[in-house]
Amino acid sequence: MPWKGEKDPYKIWLSEIILQQTRVEQGLGYYQRMVKAFPTIKKLAKADDSQVFKIWEGLGYYSRCRNLLASARQITEEKKGVFPSTYEEILALKGVGTYTAAAIASFAYDLPYAVLDGNVFRVLARVFGIDLPIDSKEGKQKFSELAQSLLDTKRPGLYNQAIMDFGAVICKPVSPQCTKCPYARSCVALAKNKVANWPVKSKTLALRQRWFYFLMLTYRGRVAVRVRTQKDIWQGLHEFPLLETSAAATWTSLSKLAEKKGWLSPQGYQTEQVSALYRQTLSHRLIAGQFIHISLKKKPTLDKEWEWVSYERLEQLAFPQFINQHLNANSRQTSLF
Repeated sequence: MPWKGEKDPYKIWLSEIILQQTRVEQGLGYYQRMVKAFPTIKKLAKADDSQVFKIWEGLGYYSRCRNLLASARQITEEKKGVFPSTYEEILALKGVGTYTAAAIASFAYDLPYAVLDGNVFRVLARVFGIDLPIDSKEGKQKFSELAQSLLDTKRPGLYNQAIMDFGAVICKPVSPQCTKCPYARSCVALAKNKVANWPVKSKTLALRQRWFYFLMLTYRGRVAVRVRTQKDIWQGLHEFPLLETSAAATWTSLSKLAEKKGWLSPQGYQTEQVSALYRQTLSHRLIAGQFIHISLKKKPTLDKEWEWVSYERLEQLAFPQFINQHLNANSRQTSLF
């Protein structure tokens, strides 16, 4: 991976933020595109939000992208673009937790802070036989103290990378390579036949279902879009007029809601297409919904946040993956109507 052995704290920070809740193979391309477009933190700070979101498009967890921009601008304004060099300063950046701060501090500056990511939790839980839940207060403290006590303080960056790689390659979540493991004789989990049971988690998030119905309102070849500003999922990305319901809805009930909002007027529109049902699972949400294509006979009065754009222009805007599924499914058509 290009960030292995990297000493530039900016690039390490980029890679760590991108890899939060993202597989390495998925994040690699995004990392390469971000570094190419914004080779320095000053370049990122000066970038237009929409440009950064477009590069980030499809990666999900967009709060990470907003935090990157906020921190890059803060560092540029307050520190003239010089990345923080102490653990405490790094930890104070938006979107940076103890793991990310330890990773940057040790990899970039060789500061003696042990990392605790999923791979490290797994190695420590199995080798030392720790059955405390890793998401409990007691468990976090126990693992943190153990990880710090094991750290090679003379080579913290190398040690941290090694134990993370060990967890990723040998002590894997599924089908671990126990026969190749140098700790096989002393591994508590292997001795007790509990490799598949450790580490332990106590919390299971219940999925909350949300129903999204997007109205693709078209008037004279242009469709209404806006930037989603509310502090919710997909903040900062574009969307079409949205009707959210607590359960699956019929077009009859949805059209009445749209008329109440002033988006549609009776007899003033024609329903051209209702899409198939789309689904997307986010961390603790299940999003389901459809896209209704509507041609308008009269242009409605929308708030100033709405913009009427051509369908060609949509390709340049950043949308959440849920919407892109539908746009990509229709991309081969010269006209959606």
